[in-house]
Amino acid sequence: MEEGDEVGVSAELIDFELGDNVVYPHHGAGKVEGKEVIEVLGEKREYLTIKILHNDMTVKVPTENAGLAGLRRVIDEETVQKVLEVLQGDVSDMPKNWNRRFKHNREKIKTGDIYELAEVVRNLALRDHEKGLSTGEKQMYTRAKKILASELMYALDKDEEQVEVYLDELLAGGQARKKVAAGK
Repeated sequence: MEEGDEVGVSAELIDFELGDNVVYPHHGAGKVEGKEVIEVLGEKREYLTIKILHNDMTVKVPTENAGLAGLRRVIDEETVQKVLEVLQGDVSDMPKNWNRRFKHNREKIKTGDIYELAEVVRNLALRDHEKGLSTGEKQMYTRAKKILASELMYALDKDEEQVEVYLDELLAGGQARKKVAAGK
């Protein structure tokens, strides 16, 4: 990834419109379904209502805090290609201790950066294939893959099942290439 090429959390104020496909880092991709003013503790604020499709959840995010909350638009075609390259790359350095590795990966997911998320998915897929994962890491892998798949659904214009199959094939292909490269 090039310097200044991050697709993640930004404090900038982005004007989201009804129907925009967006990503909320902790839940995945969804669609802006509404804007409304809500009074909370005597203070009126505008909120975006976002329908997260892959888990049928609705979240409300204060418009002025959307950037700080990590809300961003779905990635474009060029970024999709870079994400696919990350998914096919080599495993990056991770702590050997599962507890430290878990915290390390959790922090990467929290950034909201699509490349960091793709790296976590790739690393956990490779580790699962080679050595297996702890229960917590299996849950993290499943969740991270769902969040990534939810964004790729919009970016690749595929349904959830198609994207999950595509991701599984991509990750399995990466494991096969690494075995060939290692002479196994």
